[in-house]
Amino acid sequence: MASVENSHAQNNSSAPCVDMGDNFVPSELGTKEYWDNAYRRELETYKDIGDVGEIWFGEGSMNRVIKWMEKQNIPQHAAILDIGTGNGVFLVELAKQGFTNLTGIDYSGASIQLTRSILEGEGLTDIKVLEQDFLALGPELKGFDVCIDKGTFDAISLSLEGQEVSKQRYVTSLRAALKPHGHFIITSCNWTREQLLKIFSPGFDVVQELPTPRFQFAGVTGNSVTALVLRKHS
Repeated sequence: MASVENSHAQNNSSAPCVDMGDNFVPSELGTKEYWDNAYRRELETYKDIGDVGEIWFGEGSMNRVIKWMEKQNIPQHAAILDIGTGNGVFLVELAKQGFTNLTGIDYSGASIQLTRSILEGEGLTDIKVLEQDFLALGPELKGFDVCIDKGTFDAISLSLEGQEVSKQRYVTSLRAALKPHGHFIITSCNWTREQLLKIFSPGFDVVQELPTPRFQFAGVTGNSVTALVLRKHS
């Protein structure tokens, strides 16, 4: 069976990236049905050939987050929540780096089935994974030291059921999930640094913007992906 190391490292072609400034048009990428179908296909592929699927934003997106955590001496027993865990590959990488208190959630039941299958294949059955909509946070999902999001907030931004309401519910859930002074690490292809800071303030301070791939077009250079570390107020 193929290992996680052999998964696709390029950007996921189905990742919810829409470059439209503040004017997002609702999309099927913001629906549970879309992601259930996508992860059912990935689950069947994993069962057939052992391919765990693609890594959103590429392998570098995981490495830069882990590198930051190690540089900041985030304890290996820190409670870490992977918001919208997808195929759970990020949980695998965190476990390989020695982090021991890991939880992954996703509102897609097929995602959770895929994640559990991959974790079992890696011998990592002690990692907690839950079928849970982050916008309807369960009472057991509180007190995290670090919350990580790679593309989930992007997908929520494309919701068919009230984008502004969904974004506010996300922020409310995030504040409830994190401990005082806990860290939130978000990677986004839809939102700029300035937009993210506006959405998540008040209540959070920016700690650092992580380096991301850059693009050049018509003589203008900019970032195609934004990665920010924010810290919750007390």
